[in-house]
Amino acid sequence: MSEDEFPPDDRAVEVYLDLLRIRMPEDDYELLLTVVDPVLRAIHEQGEQGVPTADFPLDGPQTQGLPQQIRDEAALVIATAVTGRLDNELVVLEIEETGPVRVVTDATTAADPARLTEIADYIRDRHRETEELRGIAAASDLPTDF
Repeated sequence: MSEDEFPPDDRAVEVYLDLLRIRMPEDDYELLLTVVDPVLRAIHEQGEQGVPTADFPLDGPQTQGLPQQIRDEAALVIATAVTGRLDNELVVLEIEETGPVRVVTDATTAADPARLTEIADYIRDRHRETEELRGIAAASDLPTDF
């Protein structure tokens, strides 16, 4: 999806991408576009179908080997597309069980240590639940790659 194809309500994405185009080396910017283009298309298509939410992971085959900076910027572009806001921030939470976890959130939450602790606790709980389910699946001879 080229920037000229953005619907009028996607102005925040257009502005954010313009800022990135100025700030990033051209090759990095083009690489970023190859990552976010399919996601932006999916968000646009889901918006037309009235689907309220979706999960857009940045760990698929198209992102293997990408520099972390480009992955981080891609996450922020996608967050801008989903929220329509330009104040998103990427925060790295140190989670003992999983290692560092990158979370995109609004600026207010990013600046609130209590809220970030709540998010980290939620991630820990989800990780523990997932590990328990993997153990149950393994004991039942079921696939554990969920």
